[in-house]
Amino acid sequence: MFNPFQKVEIIQAEVFSTLPSKFRKMERTAWSDANRQGIEVDSFLEGPSFDKQGNLWVVDIPFGRIFRIDTDKRWEVATQYAGWPNGLKFHKDGRAFITDYRHGLMTLDTVRGDVKPFLETAYSESFKGLNDLHFAPNGDLFFTDQGQTGIADPTGKIYRLQANGNLDRLMSNAPSPNGLTFNATTNNLYVAVTRGQQIWRLPFMADGAPSKVGVAIQLSGGTGPDGIELDAEGGMVVCHLGIGVWRYDHRGLPTHLIVGPGESLMTNAAFGGVDGKTLFITDSLNGHILSARLPVAGGSIYGLAS
Repeated sequence: MFNPFQKVEIIQAEVFSTLPSKFRKMERTAWSDANRQGIEVDSFLEGPSFDKQGNLWVVDIPFGRIFRIDTDKRWEVATQYAGWPNGLKFHKDGRAFITDYRHGLMTLDTVRGDVKPFLETAYSESFKGLNDLHFAPNGDLFFTDQGQTGIADPTGKIYRLQANGNLDRLMSNAPSPNGLTFNATTNNLYVAVTRGQQIWRLPFMADGAPSKVGVAIQLSGGTGPDGIELDAEGGMVVCHLGIGVWRYDHRGLPTHLIVGPGESLMTNAAFGGVDGKTLFITDSLNGHILSARLPVAGGSIYGLAS
């Protein structure tokens, strides 16, 4: 019998791999002063994404580093540049795209390590500070412009960069838009709105225009949702800062909660593994990559645009 108040199953995450000590040096940076209340940091890992060879890529925001973790768990600095990379996703042609808080939308040549600007402004106006991105199957790129927005300044923006190069501003009133993903039929875009403690749903009309934007999931506790991903049953995993990682079913009801080992800050996630049922999670507080097994595979194994 259907029970909307069913008991949530707890899943214990494990440390899959950790940032090697040779890459750690505690420092204060301009980014940590503004975003980590002035504390010293040795990293802040985000944006996990698998390439076609099964390597896991993560960004390190305060130090402008992009790490590649191979299938033997060996870490390598693929590149380091004068930026604050926040999100990373692979295009179906193999290129890596980066949402950079300082510079806008960038591309990474994964062989040579070159990082180049791709889109630095929107209609000649500077971005507030890009956060995350997601490719639709048709090649359209959706990304969030979060900056320092919140309840007192609900002016975060959501953009669509069409495959033909046209840029659309879909929304401009979000209090801290963060991670985003699509449903299986790509007619609903979901966006984590961190300071609003919500997941927003943006339905699309046949002509591609958003319509009747609403709240899909209302959270409480912690400091809000960050990275989100859809699974093969239409469920959603939500990295809830200060809480863990929730798994919701297709109705938006919680079924599982992933908790970390000790104090952790689980910010973003990607499905992977042989069967696509392993969730790899960035623990930005400790410089760990955590892993947890879920009963359902990711909606798109390795997050690759098809």
